[in-house]
Amino acid sequence: MSLNTSLKGRLRNTNLPLTNVLYPLFEAVVNSIHSIDSLVKKGKISSTMDASITIRILRSSQMTAYSDVKSDIIGFEVFDNGVGFNTDNFTSFQTLDSEYKIDLGCRGVGRLLWLKAFNKVSVRSSYEENGSTYTRTFEFNATNDIHNEDIKETPNVKIETSIKLLDIHKNYLKYLRKTAATISRDLLEHCLWYFIRNGGAPEIFIDDTDERISLQNEYDSLMINASDRTSFVIKTKTFDITHVKLKSSLQNKHSIIYSAADRVVKEDSLQGKIPGLFGFLNDGSENFAYMCFLTSDYLTEKVTPERVGFNISETLEGLFADDEISFSEIRDNALKIITEYLDQYLNENKQIGKKRLTDFVDRKAPRYRPILGRIAETDKIVDPNISDKDLDIKLHSHLMAFESQLLAEGHDLMVPDATENKEDYSKRIDDYLSKASDLKRSDLANYVAHRKVILDLLRKAIQKGIDGKYSKEDVLHKLIMPMQTISDALKFEDSNLWLVDERLAFHNFLASDKTLTSIPITDSDSTKEPDMLGLNVYDNPLLVNEGENLPLASITVVEIKRPMRNDAKAGEEKDPIEQALGYLKRVRNGKVTTATGRPIPNSEHIPGFCYVICDITPTIKDRCDILDLRVTSDKLGYFGFHKTFNAYIEVISFDRLLNMATERNKAFFDKLGLPST
Repeated sequence: MSLNTSLKGRLRNTNLPLTNVLYPLFEAVVNSIHSIDSLVKKGKISSTMDASITIRILRSSQMTAYSDVKSDIIGFEVFDNGVGFNTDNFTSFQTLDSEYKIDLGCRGVGRLLWLKAFNKVSVRSSYEENGSTYTRTFEFNATNDIHNEDIKETPNVKIETSIKLLDIHKNYLKYLRKTAATISRDLLEHCLWYFIRNGGAPEIFIDDTDERISLQNEYDSLMINASDRTSFVIKTKTFDITHVKLKSSLQNKHSIIYSAADRVVKEDSLQGKIPGLFGFLNDGSENFAYMCFLTSDYLTEKVTPERVGFNISETLEGLFADDEISFSEIRDNALKIITEYLDQYLNENKQIGKKRLTDFVDRKAPRYRPILGRIAETDKIVDPNISDKDLDIKLHSHLMAFESQLLAEGHDLMVPDATENKEDYSKRIDDYLSKASDLKRSDLANYVAHRKVILDLLRKAIQKGIDGKYSKEDVLHKLIMPMQTISDALKFEDSNLWLVDERLAFHNFLASDKTLTSIPITDSDSTKEPDMLGLNVYDNPLLVNEGENLPLASITVVEIKRPMRNDAKAGEEKDPIEQALGYLKRVRNGKVTTATGRPIPNSEHIPGFCYVICDITPTIKDRCDILDLRVTSDKLGYFGFHKTFNAYIEVISFDRLLNMATERNKAFFDKLGLPST
């Protein structure tokens, strides 16, 4: 009894990813190469170079709107003058999963890939057999299988086989390359091994209307060297690597190609896998891109039927780990060989890569400087074209790994090993404390760098924009302190009160842009929004209540105005100084309490500090003069004490705010190598 085979069923179970739409063409071309190789083995021709393959691109007859744009590709026709569809080859073609060419690594399923992407295949083959010449024609599709078969003796006919792949499926069409140049490049990459191997490849041409491309010419213009070979063994299985140098003008990637039966199966980029391997390399005479072919009988044995992958597990554990080979083992061994081969070309790249990282840390990310000594030298070699964002992420991953390691060691430190002596335990403590010190210095560097960024943002925010206008109050308000928040909802690093006064960072309670009636440190029943500018929420003040112990040390009000605003006049509505004093008065009259609701004796006499941040425009200067405030030595602000309100008042221009904050932090910036301006 024999088993029947369903062509439709086999097609359904055949995998051809949409992005591999050219694989059916590749299969047809490789079959043609094998057909020509057979002629060489039989002594019919002396070398593969005596034969040729031509691929004709078939396009729809529909004209495009632009004369220089070609119509859609609907199929391909592949010609070769190999052995053709003689009786043995045709019998093999009729047998799915045929073992006829198994010694060449063929699986007998290549024609299934034709029907995965194309609706119809048409074959015409003239060949020699038993001293006569015959021509065999037939068609092949998923519905009728092999049909319209005809064979006749045709004396004096040119020996040639034509395979037409027709009517491409629409779902594959959108992934199909559009030009002969891109198709030829993909075909050459897939068949490159045939050009590199001993004996080379036959002449292969691609014809597209009035254009003809020679793959041999493309290969000659691309290739520098492919003569170096290295082998390695894993569990008795031998793997061979052929190192290839390609001209940089045509190839801009470094890759490893896993091959089976002389065919490309899987390609992996080497980007990021070998320290210093980025950009083009130089062998002393010209730039080149690196590619290598990894071949092995083991890979040929394990390739999937469709030749788009391998039946090899990425990793192995348990019972199979000692006998089977994992793909990670193959890759790791190959990368070691490749690294050794390329080492002579990577020295300059390694130095450039290290410099990119150290420059980034020195100028933009000093928080990572304390841990640089704990990062492996190979991990410090980065692609110089890496973005600041990606480099920051890369360094942050090292920092997180360092923190995790430190956390684990901290837990272990609490439980001394019973076999340890005092000296060993002391050394372990010293190592831990050294790492912890580096980590804390990293945190401090990060905070100082954050301050530098905030100052840069402030500097930009107070400048006139390209529209001729200045930033609104809310921009500056948010830079100093988020709006509509209270201290319980904020982290320490979320506010930048240090811009105004370092002491403001240490508070018992803080409210930003809140109505007085909603603030828990006073029972004022006022429903008015701060500084009586109701809808202008950005014009509302920051209320800061300092100290933890009773009584509270002081109450501070910070009022922010838009840069270069020049409409100040008497009254809380237009005078920011009076606004700040008015808020102070309302808070005191509401019987000030702690944030937890505990009363503060004589709260109406708590000292007040009022900071008004605005530019010293003529109207602001007038208000300062009326209140008898004194001008600062740099002429960029005013200060004084108001006896009636028991409050210190300081009017700070934005330039003075920026200058003072920069000066206070300059020593830290200098220590980290950050410019002050």
